[in-house]
Amino acid sequence: MTDTAETGALPVEGVPAARVLDEIRALRAADRPTHGGRLFAYVYDPGVAGLDQLAQAAYAESAHVNGLDPTAFPSLLAMENALVGAAARLLGGGPGTSAPDVVGSVTSGGTESLILAVKAARDARPDLAEPRIVVPVSGHAAFAKAAHYLRVALDPVPVDPVTLRPAVADVAAAIRPETVLVVASAPSYAHGVIDPVAEIAAVAAAAGVRCHVDACFGGWTLPWLRRLGAPVPPFDFAVPGVTSISVDLHKYAYAPKGVSVLLHRDPGLRAPQFFAYADWPGYTMVNPVIASTRSGGPIAAAYATLRHLGEDGYLRLAAVTRDAVAGLADAVRAVDGLRLLAEPESTVVCFTADDPELDLFVLVDELTARGWHTQPQLAYAGLPASVHLTVTAAVAPRVAEFGPALAEAAAAARAAGPVVLPPELLALAGSLTPEALTPDLIAGLAAGLGLGTGPAPDRMAAVNTLLQAAPVRLRERLLVEFVGLLQRPTW
Repeated sequence: MTDTAETGALPVEGVPAARVLDEIRALRAADRPTHGGRLFAYVYDPGVAGLDQLAQAAYAESAHVNGLDPTAFPSLLAMENALVGAAARLLGGGPGTSAPDVVGSVTSGGTESLILAVKAARDARPDLAEPRIVVPVSGHAAFAKAAHYLRVALDPVPVDPVTLRPAVADVAAAIRPETVLVVASAPSYAHGVIDPVAEIAAVAAAAGVRCHVDACFGGWTLPWLRRLGAPVPPFDFAVPGVTSISVDLHKYAYAPKGVSVLLHRDPGLRAPQFFAYADWPGYTMVNPVIASTRSGGPIAAAYATLRHLGEDGYLRLAAVTRDAVAGLADAVRAVDGLRLLAEPESTVVCFTADDPELDLFVLVDELTARGWHTQPQLAYAGLPASVHLTVTAAVAPRVAEFGPALAEAAAAARAAGPVVLPPELLALAGSLTPEALTPDLIAGLAAGLGLGTGPAPDRMAAVNTLLQAAPVRLRERLLVEFVGLLQRPTW
């Protein structure tokens, strides 16, 4: 028997269950820690004892239930309707509000919710041959993905370099007769600031255009922060002109991935979201979301999570998170050369460096070496490179440790100095077009940066420096090629 037959995903002879689980645990040992408050991106940890076990048990109860046919599995329909109702009530909709007829769907995540919001807006205007959407450049990249998939033109609106928000006048000027959707973020992912939703919704309504509020990232927390006294501006269905809202439950509702909710102000607005097809000899297909078959596991896990935590639990977690944000912001302010890019107003701490000797990408590597996993963001359109911290409740017990670690990492980054790439490499990055990239050139660049077919290198400062030097389209192509090197089959 060959090694491949023994160790591959499809061995000749089945492997005992205990050994398979041991193999998975061994693979997981190389991952970033999903718990413990040291990972500031990708995962959302409330630090609530027993919640993981509850969600896992609920997931297992419904893992094999199929959301394709709600008449066959009414349990899933009941849980999905309950999740939609909870999200709608939290976000200004439901009986007794100005949006009593809110309806919605549970999706696999924020990207699917945003794609469906764009689809509904596009399909509501079949008279337009070239529909367009207006999105601030701080809007999530999933809107660009939706525009690409759905062949909708994207009209980006710049943001103010100080406020990090779009000017309402610029949004209004970007609206054309072909515009089917205008977007606002509450809050934006990169910087954690809330767009002027009421004003943006007003100009959209005046133009007869739908307005979607992307609250996927931190929208679940904003209502609780408001209850705690934070000056959260209007952003939900209480705002006239807001026609749809997306909010991810696998973020600050702390449900396992992947669960998001897409809400529409009324059933008529949601109707174009559906896909139905009967012109074939099989079953009549009707899908409210992109997927046909859907596991009930994530929906059941989200239902269990919301039921268990309740309003008092989310209010408590929001308070803990708010205090953690304040502590982390103070830690940034205490380090010479670092500056908050925006004063925190949600669950994000975002900072940059004003000291040219303090390379942010080296700082990120130094923090990683000390067990703190942050998210670097490249410079863009006059906005400086920055470091993004997504703050969850589990971070709170670690805040006192982060300040000294940040100061130590900054000192180490200054001692190491900025990344210096060969001048010819920088010149190449600045002059190449995506079309000029050849396999040999890509392989040479990757090898020079320590990228190969194995795991990504521990230190990424050189990679990020090269990407930052490249124009946006070349940056995108390089990312595709570099990630492609990592995603190769194991034979």
